[in-house]
Amino acid sequence: MKRLATALLLALALAGASAGAGAGAGAGADPAAEDGLLANIARRAFDAPEAMLAELAQRWPAYAGPGQPREAAWLMARGRVLLHAGQIEAADAIAVQLKAREDGVERSWLLRALTQERAGKPAGALAARALAGLDGRCPAGDERRAVREQGCDFRSAWDALRILQREQFAQGAFVLAEAGVRRALALARAGEDRHLVALSQGMLAVTLQAQDRMDAARAELRAAEAEAQGDLVAAARVRNYEAVVERRARDMPASRAAVEAALQLAEQADAPHLAAQLRSNLVDSYMHLGLLKEALAAGQRAMPVLQRFGDRYYERNLHHNLAVAYIKLRQFEQARQELAKVDEFGMDPADLVPRARELRELADTWAEAGQYKEALAALHGERELTARANERNRAAALEELGRKYDSAAKRRDLDLLARDGQLKDQQLANRLLAQKVGLAVGALLLLSIALIGVTLLRMRRAQARLTANQSLLRAQSERDPLTDLSNRRHFLAVMDQRAREEKTEGFQGALMMIDIDHFKNVNDWHGHAAGDAVIVEVSRRIRAAVRDTDLVVRWGGEEFLVFAPALPGGDLALMAERILRGIGGQPVETPTGPLRITASIGFASFPIGGSDGSAAPALRLHWEQAVNWADMVLYKAKAEGRNRGVGITAVEAPDANMLAALLQDFDAACINGQVQLRQLPGPS
Repeated sequence: MKRLATALLLALALAGASAGAGAGAGAGADPAAEDGLLANIARRAFDAPEAMLAELAQRWPAYAGPGQPREAAWLMARGRVLLHAGQIEAADAIAVQLKAREDGVERSWLLRALTQERAGKPAGALAARALAGLDGRCPAGDERRAVREQGCDFRSAWDALRILQREQFAQGAFVLAEAGVRRALALARAGEDRHLVALSQGMLAVTLQAQDRMDAARAELRAAEAEAQGDLVAAARVRNYEAVVERRARDMPASRAAVEAALQLAEQADAPHLAAQLRSNLVDSYMHLGLLKEALAAGQRAMPVLQRFGDRYYERNLHHNLAVAYIKLRQFEQARQELAKVDEFGMDPADLVPRARELRELADTWAEAGQYKEALAALHGERELTARANERNRAAALEELGRKYDSAAKRRDLDLLARDGQLKDQQLANRLLAQKVGLAVGALLLLSIALIGVTLLRMRRAQARLTANQSLLRAQSERDPLTDLSNRRHFLAVMDQRAREEKTEGFQGALMMIDIDHFKNVNDWHGHAAGDAVIVEVSRRIRAAVRDTDLVVRWGGEEFLVFAPALPGGDLALMAERILRGIGGQPVETPTGPLRITASIGFASFPIGGSDGSAAPALRLHWEQAVNWADMVLYKAKAEGRNRGVGITAVEAPDANMLAALLQDFDAACINGQVQLRQLPGPS
């Protein structure tokens, strides 16, 4: 009752001030209640931006005029509402105004971060800068005292933490994401904002589930539902978090029911923008349940609303999901149109991992539909993004190692310089003594020579250790840290070295491409710890099935490549059979229990070209083209039902141009007999 009375008095005071009755700066205003009012206006602007702009202008008090104490708070609220209205330039102008005020600098950085996020661009650095400034009044660990006594702008800090949590989660840094969400939750509780408390607990549930802590995630969801009582919008968002958790827990009907319940709440709250986002999420639920027509209907209903609100993030995701649905319905032209729209949005560098997963989903969907050309293009795109993400992580790790070794080298150099300085001081002392005692001079000179020898010896040893460390860094950069197999970088180095040493035109040897079947389900249903256990065990079984001279490479994600020099086609097929039996013959032990794992394999020997006894010439290819052929037969194995190997036994092509044409229309080439294949069934 006391809060309600305070809010009512505030509304009356604001109305009087907006009519010109305010006499002094901040007269009669309760800053905490006023901030609550502004937060409510900004939240309602998500679904009704134009109405909230008008309400904000009507309520603007005299004590929030230019240069007045409350101007920054009202300017920030206006900037948020302008963003929801899609007026990006006007919001940027507000950010400039805020930066000119001493009490508005952090809000300026946050508003720019929100603007970047709205445009689908990286916002984490700006949010971190805003949070660094806000930390002065919002220190972590004593949030209640900070909000009540130090004037902590907890809602701005909460938004900055949310933006950082989203980027950390997208990059798989779940521990950091959880720490950020827990701090945001503490701020929301300290500020007694039940809406933010409910959203924080929903975000925490998703983060906990990503770490396979399902019981803790569901407990947070129950607490969030209790906090959201009476707030339809917060309740709808909490049910959407529940849908995410249930989907990752493999309960697709429960996930669908949660999204549909969230949609019903959003419609009751007259929240069209939120309802459109939920319909976009419903598209994904319907697709996983095989309800493709329902998915298209939900997506087509959501799309114009998302476009009207300028919601680029959800619009892009919806175009992707619609493309997948069209492929499954074999409406390929519509799918290509949707993918072209996805490409128009560009890509946030912070979203390399999610975008790679999208491309992998597209590759699998195209392959299941028999469209191998598109599947191969999507697969290559996924591999490129995965390589970029790995390179970024590897570069960060090497930079950290480099800093450590550089620091050690600098310390050694400083020690040597200090010793050298001491030596020079000693030499000066020796010169003074030489004037008095000639014998002492000779002794000191001998001592100096000995010290110089020791110093030089230590310098050589330090240089040798530094060279060894650099060699170790180079070796580590060519190994996969999870499986200790070679990585793509090492394979490229091997190919370059063979080209220089053998001086032959084209790639020679056998290639085998191996893909773990339905590996995404292992991660989604059993957690990333189980997925890592499967990757490690499969890599061990592959290594055990090949020769010591063969190179086994973790090509990316759940894919492996085997390069076998000088291996005839018959022996290559026997090796593929050993690998199929090795992977699928026995379950893999994981933290969640034993899992039966199978694999699909594509293999071929090079140079490629005519069959045995044929007059057709053998055509030499670059190693990248050879990998494309191995990729293509891998997708053939997956399209034939997985848990099998498919190898190329013969290719009838008179020249390289015809060979490239066969790859472009692989199915037709197989049907016409221009490409002859060998099928190897996996263990039943």
